[in-house]
Order: sequence, then C-alpha cells, then structure tokens
Amino acid sequence: MRVLVVEDDPRIAGDVAAALQAAGYVVDVETNGEEAWFRGDTEDYAAIVLDLGLPGMDGLSVLKRWRHGGRSVPVLVLTARGSWSERVEGIDAGADDYLPKPFRVEELLARLRAIIRRSAGQAGPVFHAGAVCLDPRLMKVAVDGVPVALSALEYRLLAFLMVNSGRVVSQQELIDHVYGHDNAQDANTLEVLLGRVRRKLPRSLIETRRGFGYLVAGRRE
Repeated sequence: MRVLVVEDDPRIAGDVAAALQAAGYVVDVETNGEEAWFRGDTEDYAAIVLDLGLPGMDGLSVLKRWRHGGRSVPVLVLTARGSWSERVEGIDAGADDYLPKPFRVEELLARLRAIIRRSAGQAGPVFHAGAVCLDPRLMKVAVDGVPVALSALEYRLLAFLMVNSGRVVSQQELIDHVYGHDNAQDANTLEVLLGRVRRKLPRSLIETRRGFGYLVAGRRE
C-alpha cells in the first residue's frame, strides 16, 4: 500500500520512510506544504502521515484543503505541538489520529494500521477473505491456518486487495500501490506477479473483471 509522508525534518522523514518501507508500504516523501497538498489532492494513497509545521503551507491548512476538496484519505498528524487545544483543532480539521513528537516508530505503525483498517470498515486487526487470513502487524498470510510464504511484492499486492475487499481495484491503481507511482512497471509485470500470488492461494480469491480490474470478494471480519 502507498503512503505519503509529509515532514520537513530530513532525519524524521527518513526514519519514518524507512520504517514504513520495512513494514511493507510504498512510501513517497514531501517536505513542503504546497507540494504535499497537490500530491495528496491528485494522487491515490492508502494513508498520509502529516506534520503540521511545514514551509509553504502549514499542515493544518493542507489538511483542511484536502477535506474541503472531498479527499477522504486517512491522515495521521505528527507534530511537536502537544497542547490539547491543538490536538482538538487537528482532529476537527479532519485528522483521523494525532501523534505528538517525540514518538516511537512502533506506535506510529500501529496507529497507521488502525486508521487504514477503520477506513476499510474493518473492526479487528486481521483481514479475512474466505480461507485466507492476512495479519498486517506481522506481515503474515495463512490459508486455513497454514502459513503461506509470500515475497514483499506478493504480500503488498495481496494486502492492498484485501484491505479493499469488495471493491474492484483498477490495474493502474494496483500498479501504483505495489510498485510506486514513479516506478515504471507495466500491466504485463503486474500479471506475472498476480499469477505467482494465485498459485500460492485459492485461485478463486482474486477475480479478474475484464476492462475494470481485480476484486477480492471475500467478507471482512
């Protein structure tokens, strides 16, 4: 899944991006408020990690413009501003969660998983589709309780489809969330990856809707 990190401190941005990549996410980084607003407004993300103290346009203004423009992407606010009134202001502006600095990366990852899960209408921490179970905390997949070994790309593809269970995901959207928007991969590469995943899982799990995209139709639990 693809996540945008908006943070003007290079050290923090680098640490957060590295942790997210290690957790299986595709990560884009922006350091300027104006550029972050444009990217979040025009590109597709599973979630955004947003600092409030940004050059160009402050994070709160960026968030308000996304929400006024109808962008519903989950947003986790990071900020050194720790007062309760500022936290309330951020949440009222449309933030899904709020994490004051300094923070532990483990907590950031847990909060990010939670807002992505809630945006998908998922109550529990584990995603289910038929016999397939995916645990984002451990980055593990099982079929009828038997673990299945997936590569990083295979896991990323399956995770995005299962988080979006019940919705047809377009080919280009899947390419962006598996490889990243700036990575020049084509439909043939994606089909090869899909074939590998299907060989490891029940073949009926991932449906192809010709001309539209791909669908995991299993229910969430």
